[in-house]
Amino acid sequence: MQDLAAILPFLAIAVLFWFLAIRPQQRRARELQAMQQALSVGDDVMLTSGVYGTLTEIDEETIRVEIAPGVTIRVARGAVGRRIDEPGEGHTPTPEEN
Repeated sequence: MQDLAAILPFLAIAVLFWFLAIRPQQRRARELQAMQQALSVGDDVMLTSGVYGTLTEIDEETIRVEIAPGVTIRVARGAVGRRIDEPGEGHTPTPEEN
């Protein structure tokens, strides 16, 4: 019985750590993967490197992102950090967007 009482605080710390650190990280990873799978041509995105662009082509593992008029790069689908839904959310609008 005393052995169980000695282990109980360590067990409580492990459970608390799981709820505060590991579980939220797993949730964020699932949300990021779902967002990356739901991408479609024409979406404005920000890559994990901080580069903003518009998706022009989507393959199984790679995507093509237009980062400037006539400039397209090919990156891994996992390089998309987030989708930009609103024009003012994260980048400065170009003259064509105004």
